[in-house]
Amino acid sequence: MYIVIAGGGLVGSGLAERLVASRHDVVVVDQDKAVCEWVAANIGALALCGRATSVDILDQAGMAKADVAVATMRQDADNLAFALLAKSYNVSRTIARMRNARYEAAYKEAGVSTTVHVVDVFVNQLVLEIEEPHLQQVATVGAGRAAIVVDTVPKGAAVAGKTVGAVAADEAFPTECIITGIYRPATQAFIIPRGSATIEAGDRLFLVAEHPNLRRASKFLHRTR
Repeated sequence: MYIVIAGGGLVGSGLAERLVASRHDVVVVDQDKAVCEWVAANIGALALCGRATSVDILDQAGMAKADVAVATMRQDADNLAFALLAKSYNVSRTIARMRNARYEAAYKEAGVSTTVHVVDVFVNQLVLEIEEPHLQQVATVGAGRAAIVVDTVPKGAAVAGKTVGAVAADEAFPTECIITGIYRPATQAFIIPRGSATIEAGDRLFLVAEHPNLRRASKFLHRTR
């Protein structure tokens, strides 16, 4: 894909590095000449020095052929202006870093398909690390509102020997949490769980839910007999 990123800071450059490694064509636009030089030298993306809210710069960046436009600048007003310009170029997907949640409606009006509230993503992950340190976060979902995590069923857990269906039907297990996979280290087997699949002590369960429900699910899985 051809991707234009507005802003070469920590978020923008980190994203560009991952995308270049995945063999996408990436252009980073930033006002700081030193940032552009660093991106070009260390990441290998095309870097343009200038304002990402300038149509002349966006023309040079090839916005007209972009598959995705990503706004990662520090100010919501700048990201919003970039999103509106991306819409005028008929870019099919625009993603924006959102600092202030009060801008969310404006982003939607500007045609932004996804907003990522970076602060919420970090805070949710920190809370999870503090309250449930045994949970291993694999990925975030829904702009950080939910996550995919792995939890290990301890020895003596009450759920050991129960089926996935029985666990899901238990009133104490959150209905908004889904068990999407079971890895059994003893046999190195990965199980796609159906209702009849049995959970064993030592199993590593893949859970998907919003953060409060992940904490509830983990407490349920760690209950002893």
